[in-house]
Amino acid sequence: MPLLRWIRKNTVAIAGALALGYMVLPNLVVLLFSFNKPAGRFNYEWVRFSTDAWTDPCGVADMCTSLGLSLQIAFWATLGATVLGTMIAFALARYRFRARGAVNALIFLPMAMPEVVMAASLGTLFLNMHVPFGFWTILIAHIMFCLSFVVTAVKARVVSMDPRLEQAAQDLYATPAQTFLRVTLPLAAPGIAAGALLSFALSFDDFIITNFNAGSTVTFPMFVWGSAQRGTPVQINVIGTAMFAIAVLCVLVGQAVGNRRKARA
Repeated sequence: MPLLRWIRKNTVAIAGALALGYMVLPNLVVLLFSFNKPAGRFNYEWVRFSTDAWTDPCGVADMCTSLGLSLQIAFWATLGATVLGTMIAFALARYRFRARGAVNALIFLPMAMPEVVMAASLGTLFLNMHVPFGFWTILIAHIMFCLSFVVTAVKARVVSMDPRLEQAAQDLYATPAQTFLRVTLPLAAPGIAAGALLSFALSFDDFIITNFNAGSTVTFPMFVWGSAQRGTPVQINVIGTAMFAIAVLCVLVGQAVGNRRKARA
């Protein structure tokens, strides 16, 4: 039958569309309930359409303060993890040294083990060193957690780079600094950008590691967790929808820029 032939021919596309729809569905629910006007404390049942939360996203006490803190921590954690992770990735991909295999295993260990193990370990370390919990302990913990993801993304890019391009630059009398800035760094930039974006998302979204190392400091995920037990403000859905829209916009812009460069090439 024509229908069965069409399904058989487009099985992969149908499976991909279903998987994408399954992943996007929770975000659509969050978007829908950001326009809800709940009757009580909990925003779990649709009552009526309202734009009050969008016109006053900071109407809930301390929510925007926690949001600003999460953005600040995510920015500095991304910067620290990207710089350190890029250097480690270049070292692992370009150089041979003792204990290289052990370093590789240690770098990827945070990705393999549960977050709660790393969170409890860092919390114990800070306690034994008598370091007060707060902004700096969260930042250090997030850099440690995000480092592995940056190394993975950048190392994959560095390994796939053609070394003959750098050799050609050296043959044309480019200094090591010029070769790195004008050839190596632009070639590695997609991997660095991917690692940085992944680090920002992981740091902003993290709850487990933050909860173990925050003390009395409240980030946005911790605020959401605490609010869910007392009542869920509609503004949380507004912030979630805005972050999702920004992420999608970044992906679309990146795809457009990449397609434009390919067309020029």
